[in-house]
Amino acid sequence: MLAVLAALGVVALTALGVWQLERRIWKLQLIGQVEQRIHAAPVAVPGPETWPRINAADDAYLRVRATGHFLNDRETLVQAVTERGSGYWVITPFRTIQGFTVLVNRGFVPPDLRDSEKRKKGQVAGETIVTGLVRMTEPKGGFLRSNDPAAGHWYSRDVAAIAAARGLSEVAPFFIDADTTPNPGGWPVGGLTVIAFPNNHLVYALTWFALALMLAGAMGFVARDEWHFRRNLLDCGADRPRAASNGETTSKAL
Repeated sequence: MLAVLAALGVVALTALGVWQLERRIWKLQLIGQVEQRIHAAPVAVPGPETWPRINAADDAYLRVRATGHFLNDRETLVQAVTERGSGYWVITPFRTIQGFTVLVNRGFVPPDLRDSEKRKKGQVAGETIVTGLVRMTEPKGGFLRSNDPAAGHWYSRDVAAIAAARGLSEVAPFFIDADTTPNPGGWPVGGLTVIAFPNNHLVYALTWFALALMLAGAMGFVARDEWHFRRNLLDCGADRPRAASNGETTSKAL
């Protein structure tokens, strides 16, 4: 029974290693696709007819362009930690000339500039063009805390929740991370998108394979010791004098 369990363990560990290798191939393909998207020329921001098909695998980090105007009076500040320190993302609705709205992460501001009155120059008015990267919505909060729309406390860029809190309609199910084009007055600071995909699958695969090999080796040692033990028992049995059978007489030498 123990041998059967050990054999199943070797099979399971090997399967996990193979699965991690498959995940590594997928991750490398994903990284390659994202690299192509972020360096490609911007395309028109996806409209309502495409929204049901929008997904992270095919559309995340797609470089897009939109023309319209900001709804500056409905911006939302979302807690952020960046290379510039802690502060807030400025999420502003952008009404496109096509008639729908997309949330734009205009960039980062430090805590002392959370009040829009302190960065009036950055409140762009009139028709403008926004370019940036498509990002997927971030529901359920972040920083181990849930969003609290009623109190105005936001920890993640939850598109649906922000749209509802700001009374917006026909809003794209994604948001745009604005590029590095400087905003008037220098704030918010865009272009801080962090693009990093952990790729430790090879390490995990080697770990699973190593564990499978160790378990197989342990099985081999146990099997060898058991074989030697059984052989010793047989050898000991062969060395013992045979007992007389019923009806067989023994004689003593006179």
